[in-house]
Amino acid sequence: MRGVNKAIIVGNLGGEVDCRYTANGECVANLNVATSEQWVDKHGNKQETVEWHKCVIFGKLGEIAGKYLRKGSKVYLEGRMETQKYQKGGQDKYITKVVVRGRDGVMLMLDGKPTQNEWGGW
Repeated sequence: MRGVNKAIIVGNLGGEVDCRYTANGECVANLNVATSEQWVDKHGNKQETVEWHKCVIFGKLGEIAGKYLRKGSKVYLEGRMETQKYQKGGQDKYITKVVVRGRDGVMLMLDGKPTQNEWGGW
């Protein structure tokens, strides 16, 4: 049986998008997205937890993210979870990211339509 690896994140950017380009000219946009959950505890106090998600967007969507998304922007991302292993100080470390790539990746800017100047004056 084949599995499904799909991640959907709706949240706010915690900082500016970091765009870099591969040797063949493909954009790789790295960003951190915060999601939060709010509830009222048994004592009637409001509680909130924030979860940070490392995300990477490839290609044209990455270029669009770098051009139009800013710290605090609300964004919808749909991609797949990928875990990378690396070494630091002789110990194995792992990092899990939401990867938005190719025809299966989706990025929607949820803050509304940018002004004419933000779109480059079209």
